[in-house]
Amino acid sequence: MTKELYMKKLSFYKCEKLLYISIFTLGLLVSCNITDKYQKQSAENWNKDILNFEQLDKNEKDPDNGILFAGSSSIRLWSTLKEDVSPYPVIQRGFGGSKFSDLAVYAKDIIYPHEFRALVIFEANDITGDVSDKSPQEVAKLFRYIVRTVRIKYPAKPVFVIEITPTPSRWHVWPKIRQANQLLKEVCRKMPSTYFIETSSAYLNKDGEPRSELFIRDRLHQNHDGYKIWGNLVRQRLDEVFNKVPRNN
Repeated sequence: MTKELYMKKLSFYKCEKLLYISIFTLGLLVSCNITDKYQKQSAENWNKDILNFEQLDKNEKDPDNGILFAGSSSIRLWSTLKEDVSPYPVIQRGFGGSKFSDLAVYAKDIIYPHEFRALVIFEANDITGDVSDKSPQEVAKLFRYIVRTVRIKYPAKPVFVIEITPTPSRWHVWPKIRQANQLLKEVCRKMPSTYFIETSSAYLNKDGEPRSELFIRDRLHQNHDGYKIWGNLVRQRLDEVFNKVPRNN
């Protein structure tokens, strides 16, 4: 090999290396900036709730091997959570009508103070039929960011996301929500120790529409019967992963 050819190859390898470094750095920057546009609104909506969580974290001792449930009002209102997922001990951190974007902003504040066996996430307010709705792709991107944030401190802890429930009040945007669910499921397939909890079929009747008897008057939040179904599905999925039980589907 001539010196001239050697120098050309060396220059090519240097450029290639720089290209990979640039792509990697850009990826990091994009990941870091994904929550920037949501910071202000999330702080206005949830700063008080996060301060309350901080106080709870100081005053309450987490159970050993607890399952941390984080997410929106469906988690916060789950008054029978402890009984519904028994024998798994639980840590409950639901806040208002939060979104994936809010959990992404506050992931470290909500999740990092705890030692847990697994994390279970449910968010359902990013797609509601409003003009400010996120795209299904943005929902998946935010979930991916949350998992990566979790992995900084907990590289091997199982992370579960519960499928966004088909509800009577948001049935008109179900096609878009269903697309978001499919993308969330795909994220779980690609990220290690990340699992999707399928629930929608249990909430649809024989005509393929939401079972209204499982929801309270607002047609959005579940009643006791709905939560019992949720609890069974979550517990079964935890059993499958922890006990490595093979799935039928």
